Amino acid sequence: MPYELHYWPMIQGRGEFVRLALEEAGADYIDVTRQDDEDGGIGPMLDRLSDPGNPRPPLAPPFLRDGDTVIGQSAAILLYLGPRLGLVGASERDRIWTHQLQLTIADAVDEAHDTHHPLGVGLYYANQKPEALRRAAEFRTERIPKFFGYFERVLAGNGGGRLVGADLSYADLSLFQLVDGLRYAFPKATAAALRPNANVARLHETVARRPRIAAYLASDRRIPFNEDGIFRRYPELDP
Repeated sequence: MPYELHYWPMIQGRGEFVRLALEEAGADYIDVTRQDDEDGGIGPMLDRLSDPGNPRPPLAPPFLRDGDTVIGQSAAILLYLGPRLGLVGASERDRIWTHQLQLTIADAVDEAHDTHHPLGVGLYYANQKPEALRRAAEFRTERIPKFFGYFERVLAGNGGGRLVGADLSYADLSLFQLVDGLRYAFPKATAAALRPNANVARLHETVARRPRIAAYLASDRRIPFNEDGIFRRYPELDP
């Protein structure tokens, strides 16, 4: 049976970290809410979240269904998929380290989101713009360089090409997505932060050239970045 990915159909968001792993592995999967048949759509997805017959419901999308197994949270989904897709090392040490890196990437993603919604997700950006300007300034000058510097150190310590071991892992794919999203949202600050972190920049480039990833990025399955997702381009936040 194919994997079922359940996520919003109009944004990349946190579901994109899972999509990249599935695409790189050539896995058989269905992006359920992007289908037009009766099993797709946002309504059925939300119904499955609130199904009283499910004693272990995910709080929110993304979630992955593999037969009777349902996993929520991008990092947990990738922890589950990694060994099944050949995107993590065989040892427990490598798997835990890869998961740790994924959680660090998730921290960076959360901070990127909070630059445009620093007060609350229930408010429009326009209702918290002064706070967003302050939050984004610190994110540009302090946090992006700190995260990139950390991953640069990890890459350098592992030979420069991969985050864990010699083979591509889901953490490499996720770091690609983090960099790609920041290049969209903060093009000036990200370009400046990449200059002293050559291994991070190189990883982004090499992942983008991988045959299956390149084909995916060029396809209509890759939803364009937009101002409804996590990574949003507001020019005033990246002066």
